[in-house]
Amino acid sequence: METANDGTPRSPPQQEPDPKRPKMSSTTATSDDDQANTANPRKPRYKRRKIAIFFAYCGVGYQGMQKNPGAKTIEGDLEEALFHAGAVPEPDRGNPKRYDWARSARTDKGVSAVGQVVSGRFYVDPPGLVGRLNSLLPEQIRIFGYKRVTASFNSKKFCDRRRYVYLIPVFALDPSCHRDRESVLASVGSGSELVKCVECSERGRKVVGLMGKRCFSDSKGSADARNGNGNVDSSESVVTGNEVHEVTDVRPGNDINEASDINVDADLNSGPLEGPDGVTEEKGTTEPNARVIEEVTVSSEVEKTGFTEEATSAENARPELGSGTIAIEEKRENGVAEAEPETVKGSTFSYGEKERERFNRILSYYVGTHNFHNFTTRTKAEDPSARRYIISFDASKTVTVEGIEFVKCEVVGQSFMLHQIRKMMGLAVAIMRNCAPESLFEKAFEKDVNINVPTAPEVGLYLDECFFSSYNQKWKESHEELSMKAYEEEAGEFKMKYIYSHIASTEHKEGVVALWLHSLNHRNYPDLRSHNNDQNVVENSGNQVPNMET
Repeated sequence: METANDGTPRSPPQQEPDPKRPKMSSTTATSDDDQANTANPRKPRYKRRKIAIFFAYCGVGYQGMQKNPGAKTIEGDLEEALFHAGAVPEPDRGNPKRYDWARSARTDKGVSAVGQVVSGRFYVDPPGLVGRLNSLLPEQIRIFGYKRVTASFNSKKFCDRRRYVYLIPVFALDPSCHRDRESVLASVGSGSELVKCVECSERGRKVVGLMGKRCFSDSKGSADARNGNGNVDSSESVVTGNEVHEVTDVRPGNDINEASDINVDADLNSGPLEGPDGVTEEKGTTEPNARVIEEVTVSSEVEKTGFTEEATSAENARPELGSGTIAIEEKRENGVAEAEPETVKGSTFSYGEKERERFNRILSYYVGTHNFHNFTTRTKAEDPSARRYIISFDASKTVTVEGIEFVKCEVVGQSFMLHQIRKMMGLAVAIMRNCAPESLFEKAFEKDVNINVPTAPEVGLYLDECFFSSYNQKWKESHEELSMKAYEEEAGEFKMKYIYSHIASTEHKEGVVALWLHSLNHRNYPDLRSHNNDQNVVENSGNQVPNMET
């Protein structure tokens, strides 16, 4: 250390620091790279968001909701639209697990939905995702909107309950309307003759795909549900429109036209045909949860829609489909011959207070926790998943669409199995038409009893809404409520334009429900007979079943 002249130490001189190298962006010189960056600015980076998408669709022309290789499905079209709209990146295309895809419910061929919900992690920016999706999707699939949810949200697991609606024509509840050929013949000379449907003709004797696959049995034995040796005819003449096609080897799993498009003039001695059915319901929790379930109330107010929907009463009765020109069949000494067609007065049946009370009483048997193994397929009675909890089943409203009056049957449950709702409706209609006694419910819910239950057509069924009560209660302070309240008007317009009109037009053109009603007899469903010697039910399947007093 150096010392000053006066002897004090002197510190070494401080050196100035080297100047920092200037950043490239701070230079005023313009280079080729700068010009390239100016011409091609970097795209903004967006973050993925966990969202729940609310949408509706009409199921006609689709093989169901769930994606299935080689089939046209709702999910397939929706996934492609999400990719082209920029919500799904290229590496994740066709791999929904990578963006946490989940659905609240799945529906099968021909079944529609108004309040379907799916969830996943998507790029929602830039703004306008809903508009981009709707521009890429067909008109029968409409996106209503989306809402931000928690990172752990799953639209299937967090769904507390689901509400389905089945529109059944009022004439289907009339015991004397669209009866099978054997009942018509047996009623001649009884004083209350049934009439043959001219519009259904002979094609209504068999409906491919609507026959059941099991017969009534208990722990001690079983009964054969088929005639003869139980074999199914391998070839039947199928009438579609004005053409006749040959369907061979009609067995489960074979690819045939859906039941609503097929009319069969089959041999009277052949057994019930087997074929594909039409609704796949979502499996989920099976036992009631008091914290999750809330009381479900159905408003009795008249809905303000483009179609006439009103509370039922005897005063608003109107003529039903099938009450026009009909022909009465009569027996002769040398055989059976048809009388000349004549115009007679149609049925005076109406869905009044008495009928509504009885139908709701029948549907109330389903409410609660039961073993529904007879109301589904592929699920055994011993399987815990066969136990399901039904919250409510109500049929207090009617809606008139294109001249046909329908009963609006609303069922709310935690979850549903394959074909469960359609089979529940099938048995309820059979009992309402006096084809089976109400005491059959006691047998149907028994674990050791197998019953062949009718399956109603899929065309009248649609998913109305999915509920997330527990999620909304837990996250109400930080997240939006998950419900259809914000989309009620848009959903109502879609329902009337696409779903209700399709149900009515299909019944007008093809008579799907009318044809199915012709199959509701003891020849096709021997298990519908009373097994307790019920005095109100005639054991002979060829005889007319008298009306049951309520």
